[in-house]
Amino acid sequence: MKKSLRPITKSKNSEPKEKNWDWVIWAAWADRVTFEDIREKTGFSEDDVIRFMRRSLKTSSFKLWRKRVKSKSTKHRKKFEYSRKKLNTKVNKSDYQI
Repeated sequence: MKKSLRPITKSKNSEPKEKNWDWVIWAAWADRVTFEDIREKTGFSEDDVIRFMRRSLKTSSFKLWRKRVKSKSTKHRKKFEYSRKKLNTKVNKSDYQI
């Protein structure tokens, strides 16, 4: 018999332990973990993370990661907050009639 009604979700790439170099790589690839969060937890700046990723990944993987990070506004807290404000100004509740 099931213990709960919610299914147990097993993620393919679960989060590694924080005090590990694997966590830095995992956090750098994760969309919702900002560089500011990485700095708070590990002390590494964005430049440090980029250098570490360049050394750790294959060249093609690093290029793919850099392309992905540059296009994501969620990797930088300021860009993310700015994009959210911009989104909120585009959608107004008064525009819709109930």
